[in-house]
Formats: sequence, C-alpha cells, structure tokens
Amino acid sequence: MDGQTSEPEIRLLVAEDHPSLARSLAEGLKEEGYSVDMALDGLEAERLLGGNHYGCVVLDLILPGKDGLTILKDLRGRGDQTPVLCVTARDGLDDRVQGLDLGADDYLVKPFAWDELLARVRAVIRRERGHARPKYTVGDLEIDVVSRSVTRAGKTIHLTAREFMLLHYLASRQGQVVSRAEISRHLYGQDDEASSNVVDVYIGYLRNKIDKPFEQKLIHTRRGAGYQMSAAATVAAASGE
Repeated sequence: MDGQTSEPEIRLLVAEDHPSLARSLAEGLKEEGYSVDMALDGLEAERLLGGNHYGCVVLDLILPGKDGLTILKDLRGRGDQTPVLCVTARDGLDDRVQGLDLGADDYLVKPFAWDELLARVRAVIRRERGHARPKYTVGDLEIDVVSRSVTRAGKTIHLTAREFMLLHYLASRQGQVVSRAEISRHLYGQDDEASSNVVDVYIGYLRNKIDKPFEQKLIHTRRGAGYQMSAAATVAAASGE
C-alpha cells in the first residue's frame, strides 16, 4: 500500500460481515487516501447508502440482515448508479452473472490479492467519473470539477482542497437542504458534535470567499436543518437571511 491516490476526497463504503477483514480493507483504503465508512451487516449498509454519496461500494454478497444481491437490486431499482464492486466467496459463474446482471460494476472472488482489489476500485471509480458531471453552475458561480477551478461573475476564487470539496458537495446537492451530519460524514467520515462544529467553521470560510464579496448570497442556513446552496431568492427569504 503506497499511500498514493490522485483523488483523496473520494468516499467509499465497505460492506463486509467479517470484522477483521472489514477493518483491514477500511484501513488499507484509508492509507490510499480514501475516506471510508464500514458496515458489518446489510441493514447498516442500506442505511449508509440511503444517506450518503459514495465513489464506490465494496459489497460482500453474503451479509446478515439483508444480502448484498438484494441491496444491489434495490439500489439500481431506485436509479442509484453508485459504482459497486461485489466481493464474495461465491465463485460460481451463475453467481457472477447474477451480480453483473443486477448492475454490479465488477466482481471479485475471495480470496483476493490486495493490489487486485485496489486496482478494481480505482477502475470502477474512473469509469464512473468519466460520466460524471464536470461542471456546476449556481447563479453566476461556476465550478469546474476537472480543473478544480471556481469563478464567480468571472472572478477567480481560490479555495483550499477542503473548501473545494465542501463547495463541490453543496453544488452537487443544489436546492437540497443538507444537514451538518451529512456534510461531516462526507468530509470526514463521521458526524459527531465536534466535527459538526468544524462544518460550521468551513461554511464560514466558504461564505467569506463565495458570498461576502457579492450581493446575492448562494449558501443559506436552514435553521435546525442544515445548509442549502441555491441562487433562488425565495430560499433566502425562507431561511430568514
């Protein structure tokens, strides 16, 4: 594990019911620069998938509570195209075909080499990002995900890596109210009180650069709920700003 990755902001979910293997995978992926959540059963995996955005899910097909194939089927059934790498001890051709037919992006049979799993995770992420939306526009704010550049009213805005990550996340959820816990999980893989306070700090940093120099505000506080990014004037009125 060389600790090298060109996209450290990517968040992964490892759904594996063997605690030692799950921890090993999560720790290894973190060393590669990814943010990682871990689920030891299918119900926890489903809960995490319902409230978060992942660059890839490493999904064991044999999980307690709810099996991986059912999770995959439900995920694709609701239109969620999150990349999924199925990992399982099942090595029969029928099992692999079923997983791929249900929408898995790749399939890896246990036991596997670490380097192979890592290469496959990178491959499914690259394929998905090849179809990802490269730019976001919110009012006169433009965010280029590929070049990681931000402009507003034609003026270049310089952001730190963490600020860009936060802005990208808010823009990708444009018009939606995003809770502090959701932002915290996306940025840090956790949602405790301390990290929620850090979210407020980074929202402040972002507002100073994105909103303060301009009349129209794009980042809005929804009291008791979280934050919302929108150029709509009605949003500001509704949030009391």
